[in-house]
Amino acid sequence: MNERNKFKGVNSIKFYNAFPSENDCYRYLADVKWFENGYQCKKCNHTKYYKGVKPFSRRCMKCKYDESPTAGTMFDKCKFSLHLAFHIAFKISTKKKGMSSLELSQEFELRQKTCWEFKWKIQQAMQSSKQHTINGIAHVDEFYIGGEEEGKRGRSKGDKKLVVVALEIVEGGVGRAYAQCIDNASAASFQPFFKTYISKDTKVITDEWKGYIPLKKTYPNLEQLKSENGKSFQDIHIHIMNLKGWLRGIHHHCSKDRLQGYLDEYHFRYNRRSNMDTIFDSLIKRMVFNNPIRLQSVN
Repeated sequence: MNERNKFKGVNSIKFYNAFPSENDCYRYLADVKWFENGYQCKKCNHTKYYKGVKPFSRRCMKCKYDESPTAGTMFDKCKFSLHLAFHIAFKISTKKKGMSSLELSQEFELRQKTCWEFKWKIQQAMQSSKQHTINGIAHVDEFYIGGEEEGKRGRSKGDKKLVVVALEIVEGGVGRAYAQCIDNASAASFQPFFKTYISKDTKVITDEWKGYIPLKKTYPNLEQLKSENGKSFQDIHIHIMNLKGWLRGIHHHCSKDRLQGYLDEYHFRYNRRSNMDTIFDSLIKRMVFNNPIRLQSVN
């Protein structure tokens, strides 16, 4: 079987040439959906088909069910054309800082709320696969987002949202990073994050906050150091400052309920910074195979 023709690159002109029309987007989506796993009817599981009514749709030879490339994907029942959806996905995934819903609204002449809703779908697809845990060395810290930030100390910050972040330290620099909203700075809140993103034999380095102490039972290589106003953890503090700067500079504000989506978006690009050529294809594949999200379920 030949390899699927994946789009590679971050150049806008190259992208426009690859997807000049709606049909080109449907063709690409059909290839993503049915190339690797083949066709199987959603109604009767039959594996033979012929051309459907709509462009690049497939009709089951047994039960005659006609399936569109968008059916069962995050593009299903989109409020605008698939062509525009591809362009928005490309912009959000390949631009270094992404795009706000206001910027998307202005560029594509759509309502800002419509752009915000579709961007929320994209952010769900950008969630970590949880398949690549940090090994070797990891720096871990927590920080607050939202509300007043200057002149405040301690772990309780009113209506701010608490986030824990882990940064992989590798020879000559930094590797992958993950971040998650948590309820409080206790071991009970830290434990699920550690279990998901950090291998048990990893050398974990944190500050001296007492909430990390119980984790030493599970992570025997966990070491606590004095923060020295961030001097002991310069790499992770730079990472946190860059993340906060991105949120303030591009999005200005995000609600507590949506903060995890922005953390996922930021780290989806960050963790693929060395493989940007395939980031658009990776995103489209996730949007095809993740369960579709119905906007009426958004609180």
